Parts: sequence; structure tokens; C-alpha cells
Amino acid sequence: MIQILSARGLLLASAAMASLTTPAFAEEAPTDASADGEIVVTARFRNESLIDVPIAITALSGDDLAARGQNTVQDIARSVPTLDFRAGASNKDRSTFIRGVGTITTSPGVEPSVATVIDGVVLARPGQGTLDLLDVERIEVLRGPQGTLFGKNASAGVINIVSRPPAKDLEFNAQLGYYEGDEYRVKLTGSAPLAEGLYLNLSGLIAGFDGNVRNIKTGDNVNGYKRRGIRGKLLWEASPDVSVTLSGDYSYTFEDVPTGVFAATSRVAFPTGVVTPNAALAGVLASEGIVAGPNNTRVSPSFDADVRDKNGGVSLTIEAGLGEHRLTSITAYRWWDNVQHQDWDATGTLAAGVTRGEDLGTVDSEQFSQELRLTSPKGGLIDYVVGLYYFQTTANEVYRRDITQLLAGVPVNNTGTARYRTKLRNYSVFGEANVNFTDSFRAILGGRLIHDELEYTHNRVSDTAAGVPGIRPNFSASGKTDRTDYSLRAGLQYDLTDDLNAYATYSRGYKGPAYNVFFNMQAFDTTPLAPETTDNFEAGIKGSFGSGLGSFSLAGYYTKFKGFQSNFQDTYLGSIVTRLINAGQVSSRGIEGDVTLRPVQGLRLTGAFAYNDAKIDNFRCPAGAAGCADASGQAFVNGQPLPFAPKWKFNVDGAYRFALTESLSLELQSDFSWKDDTQYSITQTPDTIQPAYGIWNASIALASDDRWEVRGVVKNIANKHYSPFLAYGSVAGVSRFVPRDNDRYFGVNANINF
Repeated sequence: MIQILSARGLLLASAAMASLTTPAFAEEAPTDASADGEIVVTARFRNESLIDVPIAITALSGDDLAARGQNTVQDIARSVPTLDFRAGASNKDRSTFIRGVGTITTSPGVEPSVATVIDGVVLARPGQGTLDLLDVERIEVLRGPQGTLFGKNASAGVINIVSRPPAKDLEFNAQLGYYEGDEYRVKLTGSAPLAEGLYLNLSGLIAGFDGNVRNIKTGDNVNGYKRRGIRGKLLWEASPDVSVTLSGDYSYTFEDVPTGVFAATSRVAFPTGVVTPNAALAGVLASEGIVAGPNNTRVSPSFDADVRDKNGGVSLTIEAGLGEHRLTSITAYRWWDNVQHQDWDATGTLAAGVTRGEDLGTVDSEQFSQELRLTSPKGGLIDYVVGLYYFQTTANEVYRRDITQLLAGVPVNNTGTARYRTKLRNYSVFGEANVNFTDSFRAILGGRLIHDELEYTHNRVSDTAAGVPGIRPNFSASGKTDRTDYSLRAGLQYDLTDDLNAYATYSRGYKGPAYNVFFNMQAFDTTPLAPETTDNFEAGIKGSFGSGLGSFSLAGYYTKFKGFQSNFQDTYLGSIVTRLINAGQVSSRGIEGDVTLRPVQGLRLTGAFAYNDAKIDNFRCPAGAAGCADASGQAFVNGQPLPFAPKWKFNVDGAYRFALTESLSLELQSDFSWKDDTQYSITQTPDTIQPAYGIWNASIALASDDRWEVRGVVKNIANKHYSPFLAYGSVAGVSRFVPRDNDRYFGVNANINF
């Protein structure tokens, strides 16, 4: 790692020295919106109007997200119809989906289909991007393959998070929040000029929530969190043509999310519909006074599960001029430590037929990346972005499971510990260009040549030669694989008027080879998975009208995934295990759109919708998987929906701000989101479907110019109960994850500027 850092440091220093002696232009920092409502994004590494970019994008303002208490990716998924989120006991288990496609696995040997990027730095694991957003200027959600420009692999899309830059003047901001259930949030931000051309921005966060689930065994409230975080940026404007930004952040999160909030004690098979009850689990829950059901919020594990997560990193960004071109270098190092202590069976009573287990796992992950890109000026026949990229990540994990069974009335204990390590290197060269045939008609052509190298080691030591529920026998393996492949984008864009344009593009996405490296890894997991590739066809129209009165976008798409990397649910001695496979071919097709209206001063109306038909076209059943296919070999799940892919989803939002006095104004705001039936399992089990539901929120704010605002908030006004994830328990039954807004609750936010 030191050698890599030294080599990249020399490259960076050489580029910087060259740029310091070369005149150049400098672009202004992007802003969320201009006075007429124009939204500026950097989806193609330039400051461009949202309506001019030939990509389906949703842009969300950090100020709007903070005012409405949307502080995580899970929160914003409701506002973006083609974005979905998989909940989990730990952020290690969480992931995001775009247009029905994402990655469901805890293996460190698998890359996400949806890339998360923070200030130009791609995160290695999806869980790293599911923590608190802390201090955000804006979030851009890019749908469809984006591997041409964004980092290593983004076969389904990108969540591009841009943190707030330092201000040029002395500023101080305090954001305070308190909600029912003793949930609180305090975020303080300060910006200051330290010297001529030197500016600092520093943000700190303290937040917490007791939880809305009761552990009747320990008497504690669980399903809560504690968050602590800090982020800083130091900007040095060395000359009119050169800027250097040093960024750093650190966050600590404690969560006690339970896995055993049982929605049912029985299971329903697919496609037969046969119901298999579990009398042992039903008896245990009955003895503890728990009634399994779709709104159960009581658990009884023998201890409170917890996850402790530390996430941090530093990056150095240099922007410099080379004539009329701009050179950008981003050097970054990030690390992630995760410790989870889980109740494997999620029950606290030892009984025949219900195996009890305790898990303790640690993750120690680090990554280094170097990106160097050159951006041409606009206005000529060809304008372009070209670059080089290097990425390396290493993950070391230790996972221990202790199992207790009641056999012939006697408790029998077994244990197993697995130690495994993965290492990925990625090298790529990339570029994307506009060929401007006329001022209003252009072609888009881009590509990325990618080389991946992946290796792993795994060793599991078990005290049982035959295996027991939850623990396989001793196992050791190692392997390595590599692949050279590419991503591609090509298309046409035509400006119908100054305020209206249409585009059509083809994109080829790529997601690298993978290994299923996890605690219960076995012999058939040692074969590497082939890459996942994507063919995406998209056409859209975007525009604004009425001199700022409104804007809209509409896009239709068809995406075909080959070699789809997916977890398939299997069992071992009656307990759930997963098998990561190249599941075959899946597809996603649909239409999505959004509109923003400003009919009168102070009134802003927005709406967004998505129709997304994401389904399994041809599933390849893994060897030995019972009940997967019919007599002809056709998988039962063919033609069924992909997990986390509701067919219909929409969101509407309205806010009206008007003056009360010369210095005071009042804002009334309300939003409603609706989501169609959602299957959470690729095995299509009927009891893991969340029925359609809608959530209605509202707020009222009193503000004094730009100095302060106090906002009262009510979430889930209709008190609609739902679950963001339903899954089979490790031993028996069906478990639900309980969202923060499972019940109606109230709160207040304050935003103060000094």
C-alpha cells in the first residue's frame, strides 16, 4: 500500500507542478438552482443544466433534504421513484436498487450494481454509502449504466453525493431536530476564510433515536441508533487557475436493529402455495406473549443485537488549467470497520426444533483510488472528458457463530469461526465526447476499458465434522481471477428549441467477476462468477417552459442484463444459506418522468413517477437446488418480478411560502408517495411480498428572511404500517424490518444561520 501511495503521489505531484506553470480557465462552483429555478449538476464532470444532460437524472437539494428530515439514502428512496432500498440489521447488509436492479449479498468479493460516489470517490461496498449524509449540497441519482465516466462499475446506475464546499465568507449554521420517541439531531457547520485564498468548512453531527421495537426479554427499546460524525474541507485557491481541496470525514454509528420481528411463524412455498407451519417457533413466541403479524413490533432475543460502524477517509482534489483545458486529479484513501453482534435465531428461549445461535463478525476494509482526467472547453466541433483510473480495495473479515441445540432434552453446543480476505484491483482508461455537428445537434460517444483482478482466501474452523444447522464443517480455499472488458455509451441529442431537447442513447454496462466469500462458503463457491453485463436503450425528452414557470423530463428505457449476479436462497440442515450465482438473464423496461411547476411566486409543485417492469427472463437454477424448476427444466421464477422492483411508484410534493410581514414568512408543505406491491425475494415466496402502500407527510415552517427557520413536521399522517424488507428467518418463520415511520410521529426542525 505504501508503494502504491508513493507512486500515485509522484504522479499527482508531477501533474500539479505542470499545471502551476500553465494558464487556464476556472469554472465556477456549481449551485443547486439559479434564480429562475435552473438546477446545475455535474453528472458529466462539467457544470451543466439538469435539462441539458442526456441522462435520466433526479437532483435533490441538501437543504430540502435536511428540512424534511431525509438524512440517509433510505430516506430519499421514497422521493425518487426508480430508486429502492434494501434494509438490514447492519449497513453491511444494506444496498440500493435502480430500476429494479441491485446487489444482494454480504460477500466482500462482489461489487455493487449501483455505485455510490462521494465527491468523486467511488465507495467499494454498498454499505459504506448507507450511513448519515451529514453535510450535503446535493444528490444526483443517475439511472441506467454509468460506467463510462463513474469509477469502476455502475451497471445499474449511480448515486452521486456532493458535499458542501467552503464558503468564501464567515458563516455558521445550526440544524436542530427533535421528534417523538426521543429522536434528536444536532448538526453544526462553520465556514471561514483563514487567509487570502484559503478557506475552511467544518461540520459536526450528533444524532440518536431510542427505537420503536421492544425487546421483552431485556426490557429495552431497540431498532434505534446513535450517530457521531465530522466532515471538513480545506480549499486553497493557489492562483486563478489552480485550486486544491483537502477533504476528510469520520463517522461512528451504533445501531441495535433486531432481525427477529416475526411477521409469521409459517412459510408459504412458491409456486405450490403450500403452507408449512412451525409449531416450535409458534410455541416459543406464544409463551412470551408475542403475536407474529404484519405490524408486530415486539421481539424476544436473549440479548440486544448491535452493530458498531466506523467509516472515514481523506481525499486530495487538484483542479488546474492546461491552456483552455482543465486537469483534475482525485487521490483518495478510505477505510471501514464494522462489528456486528447478532442473535442468529432471533429467539431467547431454547426449545426443541428451534436452534439458538449467536454471531459475532468484524469487517476491516480499506480502499485507495487515483483518478486523473482532462476536460476540454466547450464550443468546438468536439468537446470531451478523458482520463485514467486506478482502484484497489482489501477487506479482512472474521465471523464466528456459536450454536446451541436441545437434543433429547440436553443442550449441545457447537462453534465455527471463518477468516477470509478479498483483494480487488481495477485499472481503466475512459473518455466521453460530444461531436457537435451544429449548435443544436450532437452525437455522444464514450467508453471505458477496464481490467479487474480479484483474489480471495478463506479458512473456516468448525468443531463439527458433519456440520450442524448454521455451521458447515472445516473448509479452506483460495483463488484468483481477472478480466478485461469495457463499458460503452453512444447516442444522439437534438435541441428542439432553446428550452427543449430530445436524446436517444445506447449504453453497455459492466460489473466485474465475483466470488461468494462468506462464513458458510463451500466447494461450489470457489468457482468465480462471470461478469454481469448490461445493454441499455434509452430515449428521453427534457425541457423548461414559461421562463421559469416549470420544467419536465420523460424517459423510456429497455435494459437487458446478462450473467446477472444474484443470491439464491437455499437451506442447509434446515437453516437458510445463500448461493451467489450467475442467475441468467433479467430485464427492466419502463417509463419515468418528473415535472416541476412554479405557477405563482412562492408556490412550488413537483411530481415524479415510474412504471418499471423488471422481471426474470431466464433463470439458471444452481446445481442441486430442489424445487427450482419444473420437469422440463424451466425455472419456476421465470417471468416473475425482480426483488425490490415495484411496477408503479410515484411521489408528489407541494410547498407554498408567503409573507406574513416584511421579515417573516410562512411555508405550508405536504408530500405523498405511493409504492406498488413489492416482492423482496428472488425465490418469489408469497409471504415476502409487501402490499402496496402510500405515505403522507406534511410540515409547516416559520422563517425570518435567510436567518432562521422553525419547521413542525408530521410523518406518516395516515398511520400506514409497512415494512421495507421481509425475509425468512435463519431458523424459521418470516421476519420484518420495522421502518422509522412505521407509525405516525411528530417533530420539529430548526435551521439557524449566523
